[in-house]
Amino acid sequence: MKKAIVIGATSGIGKELAKMFSQNDYVVGIVGRRSELFPELQKEIPTEVFFKRIDVTKTSEAMNLLGELIKEMGGVDVIVISSGVGFINPDLNWEQEKETIDVNISGFTAMANVAFKHFCIQGSGQIVGISSIAAIRGGGDSPAYNASKAFVSNYLEGLRQKASKLKIPIVVTDIQPGLVNTVMAKGEGLFWVAPPEKAAKQIFRVIENKKRHAYITKRWRIIAWLLKIMPDWMYNKL
Repeated sequence: MKKAIVIGATSGIGKELAKMFSQNDYVVGIVGRRSELFPELQKEIPTEVFFKRIDVTKTSEAMNLLGELIKEMGGVDVIVISSGVGFINPDLNWEQEKETIDVNISGFTAMANVAFKHFCIQGSGQIVGISSIAAIRGGGDSPAYNASKAFVSNYLEGLRQKASKLKIPIVVTDIQPGLVNTVMAKGEGLFWVAPPEKAAKQIFRVIENKKRHAYITKRWRIIAWLLKIMPDWMYNKL
């Protein structure tokens, strides 16, 4: 059986992805900070499952614990890094900015570091990072969040280039969701909000097809295109 680890699997997209892997006969490793949610998740996963409580902001400890989980599972084929936080923070509250940086940048990088090095030793594997459509442009109401997701996408591209130079078949997949109905979807006038189950199904297909990049749901590629070509004077009025 194939094996997958989902980091940030106790809620939202990560939780639905963990269930999707299980429904497709994967052995699943569940990583989350809120271990009290593990028993309930166990009931929803029919295949073999491993649990590991990890706080990604404690980077050194988190890296060691992820390494332990990989060993406990006897190796792994796919590692999904889905943990993340986001705030609408127009007042630039420092605690919210710092938490975003600690989780989305430092925590993400620590987990990606362990995943990439493991796959180098193993000789193959797939790293999946959950970025965001917000990675495309800066956001005045959420500066740290948008910047952190740009970091995620850029870092993943760097790992992809590194794997290519090393000639190791490591697939690096950048997932950029639009709005998904989770606690991360904040603000007024939201549109095209997808249920997490639908998002997870599309992401799973992308993973299985070993694609390098995808917008989730697919219609968000239209918004991505508009954001990329929109002049600054127009974007700044949004």
